[in-house]
Amino acid sequence: MNHLPEGYRALVIGASGALGSAFVQQLQSDSRCSQVVAVSRQSAPGLDLLREDSIEACAQSLSAQGPFHLVVDATGALTLNARGPEKRLDELDGAQLLDLLQLNAVGPALVLKYFTPLLATGQRVVWAKLSARVGSIEDNRKGGWYSYRAAKAALNMLLQTAAIEMVRRRPLAVVAALQPGTVRSALSQPFVGDAALDPDESAQRLLAVLDVLQPTGRAQFVDHLGQSIPW
Repeated sequence: MNHLPEGYRALVIGASGALGSAFVQQLQSDSRCSQVVAVSRQSAPGLDLLREDSIEACAQSLSAQGPFHLVVDATGALTLNARGPEKRLDELDGAQLLDLLQLNAVGPALVLKYFTPLLATGQRVVWAKLSARVGSIEDNRKGGWYSYRAAKAALNMLLQTAAIEMVRRRPLAVVAALQPGTVRSALSQPFVGDAALDPDESAQRLLAVLDVLQPTGRAQFVDHLGQSIPW
């Protein structure tokens, strides 16, 4: 990350997942990074996206280790409660929809609420959130996946709204919703098998993309090749 300050501090949330752990490894190998803090449900402190008090307590406990110049929120779930994405409207279940919204949109919004104050001021900072191309309303050409699409679209709106507020105090901030590609993980395996990117390759590409994004005063929706995605 050549465009962050020398000795920058990074925070990876969701560090126990395939992509989260890949981000941690990539950042630990960057000689310009002085510290990488990895947070997950299993870490100490831990963070549970379904509990606001857990998110608040985690942020408070990490405040002394900041300020951070890079935050990567690698949380998210496609399969939940042993149920995968719906293929048809008649498969839609209200409780499942709400659960996916809670995990993929509400939880990350609360992470923004409590962790944004830990970002450095007066310097370039980057807030990166894993999203998904299927969250693009304009790019939706196949239908299906109702709950996951809706949750990611909601996430994108929450991220964009937070970005507009964030840059008032941090005009050098870059805020990005990231499409990591189809990554080989427990999340994607039931749907793509082995026809997917290695997590380390995806994380490396995404960090390279984040490094060259310029502050625009708004969030940017980009893929692992640096291509813009319509909201």
